[in-house]
Amino acid sequence: MQAYHDVEWGMPLHDGSRLFELLTLEGAQAGLSWLTILRRRPGYRRAFAGFDAHQVARFTPADVERLVSDTAIIRHRGKIESAVANAAAILAIEADGESLDSLLWSFVGGHALQHDWSSDTVMHSSSTESTAMSVALKRRGFRFVGPTTCYSLMQAAGLVNDHQETCFRYQAIRSMS
Repeated sequence: MQAYHDVEWGMPLHDGSRLFELLTLEGAQAGLSWLTILRRRPGYRRAFAGFDAHQVARFTPADVERLVSDTAIIRHRGKIESAVANAAAILAIEADGESLDSLLWSFVGGHALQHDWSSDTVMHSSSTESTAMSVALKRRGFRFVGPTTCYSLMQAAGLVNDHQETCFRYQAIRSMS
């Protein structure tokens, strides 16, 4: 967890396949610990074709059945089916001349939101922006994208800087925005 925090969590991310990966992993994490998902991330990368949305969108019901029995990932049918549906939704966005990157970052005006959390402040699990993102994604056919999942995605992908001010990553990420 420390390495994930120090190297990845909260870094502004604009790579479409990595955003798809985080969207999938955050959806898979619902009701589970993030450590459980991180430990299974290599299995997810293998099972979901390196998070190539073009390949995942072509997964068949037989592929879903195969994944439901894959012990390297969370074997929740709804979460697996949501990854396939989300890949198809990404392709639809691209067909409209957009990208997952531009869509997600539009909810924060293209720049990471900067929160100034003191060490005694309780962070929220959703926001106005994550709720708007959730509504927009659902409207476009995405699944397992509630406001809390969207907020977790925003945190992980650096759309919001939720590091505490005392964290060494806070200022570094703030200066990137």
